[in-house]
Amino acid sequence: MSRTVMILTLNNANEAHIMDEILKERDIPHIIRSFHDSAYDGLFQLQSGWGQLDAPKEYKEEILKIYESLSENV
Repeated sequence: MSRTVMILTLNNANEAHIMDEILKERDIPHIIRSFHDSAYDGLFQLQSGWGQLDAPKEYKEEILKIYESLSENV
């Protein structure tokens, strides 16, 4: 996988799971990272969101379109 950049912040684990499944189906390389840190009992998730989705820059627009359509259907 080529170098990744932060594409978007995820709000919760469900959103992360759905995005992960959709991107896997479309063979879009990505990494989902949770901001949870057990040493701080999830404090960073309260401040920064659940986590983030990283991917190669060339997939950014496609991923954002998928995320927008997902948000519209909720």
